[in-house]
Amino acid sequence: MVVLIAPEQDIKNEIFILNQLFEVGLEYFHLRKPRKDYHFYRNYLNQIDKKYHSKIVVHQHHELINDYNLKGIHFQEAQRRELSLDTLQTIRNEQNISMSSSFHSTEELIACEFHFDYHLLSPVFSSISKQGYKGRGFEVNSVKKTVIGMGGVTTKNLSEFTKLGYQGVGVLGGIWQSETPVQDFKTMKRHFE
Repeated sequence: MVVLIAPEQDIKNEIFILNQLFEVGLEYFHLRKPRKDYHFYRNYLNQIDKKYHSKIVVHQHHELINDYNLKGIHFQEAQRRELSLDTLQTIRNEQNISMSSSFHSTEELIACEFHFDYHLLSPVFSSISKQGYKGRGFEVNSVKKTVIGMGGVTTKNLSEFTKLGYQGVGVLGGIWQSETPVQDFKTMKRHFE
């Protein structure tokens, strides 16, 4: 499983590259633009072929699931901590969508009582896109949840993520800062199939 996170800063040809990635099999795209407003999100989604909307998860502006056929919603760590188990369960019961969340420690991941469809744990290795974000080498072989490793993902360290127990990777800089983003994505996708 490869989860692609949107770059925080818009990049040249971003939508064009994203559509190419969908064409070669991207199934999980996390639209995360924390400094952008609701109208930006709508405009961004409107530039993507509708047939790919069902592969998109939004981090902000969750209400967009009412207007677009999106894959699901993601809860940042702080946002998740503010919600009760009952609230999360109500969302799950009322919406037929994917729900995921971010974690930054294995202890909190294990202690979380709500069963998300998948859990993003970071930083496993030092981040490519966030300077000074040092990897912590989290090992999750004994965790009985679907855990996706983030932080420092490249085509060269995929087997390290597998050895540490991850069912996939969440990638940002490893694709968006690559000279060959489509080829690198295909390599990552093949590794986890």
